[in-house]
Amino acid sequence: MGDGDFASVSVARHLTRGAIGFGALIGAVALLPVTGPWSLLLLPVAFAALRGCPACWAVGLVQTVSRGRLRGSCADGRCTVTR
Repeated sequence: MGDGDFASVSVARHLTRGAIGFGALIGAVALLPVTGPWSLLLLPVAFAALRGCPACWAVGLVQTVSRGRLRGSCADGRCTVTR
C-alpha cells in the first residue's frame, strides 16, 4: 500500500477493523463512568484499528470497495473514471 492508501486486502477485513475500532471508541466513552480514566486506554486501540480517524476508515472502505473496479485517468486536461 502506498502513501495515502487506506484500503484493506478485503472488504470483510476492513469491516472487521471498523467493528473493532468503533467498538473500542464507543467502549472508551461508555465505560468512562464505570472504570474512570482507565477506559481511555481503549482509544489507542480504536485509532490503530481505524488507521487514525473514522474519516480515514471511511475513505479506506471506499478504496477497498472500488479497488480493481474503477480506474482514473487524466489526459489533455480532462480526467475520467472508467470501470
